[in-house]
Amino acid sequence: MKRITVLLAEDHMIVREGLRRMLELETDIEVVGEAQSGRQAVELATKLRPDVVLMDIAMPQLNGLEATRQVLKALSATKVLILSAHSDDAYIESAADSGAMGFLLKQTSAHDVCRAIREVHKGKVIFSPTVARRVDRLNSQSLDRKGRINKKAAHLTSREVEVLQLIAEGKANKETASELGISIKTIEKHRQTLMEKLNIHDTASLTRYAISAGIIESSVQVTII
Repeated sequence: MKRITVLLAEDHMIVREGLRRMLELETDIEVVGEAQSGRQAVELATKLRPDVVLMDIAMPQLNGLEATRQVLKALSATKVLILSAHSDDAYIESAADSGAMGFLLKQTSAHDVCRAIREVHKGKVIFSPTVARRVDRLNSQSLDRKGRINKKAAHLTSREVEVLQLIAEGKANKETASELGISIKTIEKHRQTLMEKLNIHDTASLTRYAISAGIIESSVQVTII
């Protein structure tokens, strides 16, 4: 029997180890890789081509929602299952836009996490009960023809979301340019485009937008420059 291959994307080592040990007990599931940042999750997914990515939302360098978009853009057969500590509408809406197949809360039992992995692998959509109730109230969401959670496309590009996250995390233009491997001039252009698109004119407001949109957690310590 072919096992379901899973990539774990979680920045907290103790949580990641717990998930791996839990999944190793299942005879039909195989953990093929572990990522501790969103960017690493995209790189490993592209390399390993797992059946399912179990994705945290709040991760450094690239948040799990944008990582989900990039993974699904590169790998049409891979399914992404969000596993988060937060069920705010902003996170659920962003997960909807990302193309994830499901959204579980971290208090979900081991049995239900394993069941969810099997279900999304079959192409089914699955939510924790609390998330399901919130989804019912979000009238803008629907399911696309592939069964994925879907809503009207976001108006920020993937690169703009990456830049916005790093700005909101307090990174200076030089740091952001170095992390993304592009020039400072290009970062400045992205920053200006973000402000124009969002009608926002200072870094503090960009940070507040990133929090409200679920791009970073409100608990993340940020420096306003």
